[in-house]
Amino acid sequence: MSDPTEPLDWIKYAEEDWMSAKILLRGRKPSRTNSCFHAQQCAEKYLKAILISQKAYFPKTHDLSTLNMLCGENGVFTSFSTDTLTTLTDYAVNTRYPGEAPTMEDAKDAIEIAGSIRKFVRTWFGLK
Repeated sequence: MSDPTEPLDWIKYAEEDWMSAKILLRGRKPSRTNSCFHAQQCAEKYLKAILISQKAYFPKTHDLSTLNMLCGENGVFTSFSTDTLTTLTDYAVNTRYPGEAPTMEDAKDAIEIAGSIRKFVRTWFGLK
């Protein structure tokens, strides 16, 4: 059983999303929408891990800009741009329903953005 107050449990779940995002782009029929969704979820869980470690309150939200702002308010300053975070945030909901699907380039960008957040947070926690 996982503990929602334990940052490393959030990181474990973030890593599962990270692996899913990458795996879903492989093969003959890559799933761009699901890859984008999991990239967003990875980034969201990593930012929430920081907030939990700081014992900071955060609302139930998928908005990465809000979570990033709260990180700064709690002494953890990142260099993530609001535009970049907004791009990734949009995949939390927009990819769950029919409509304009992300391109392969969009999916690769989503993984790149999530990867930069992943790298920052893992370094911050002292993880490889």
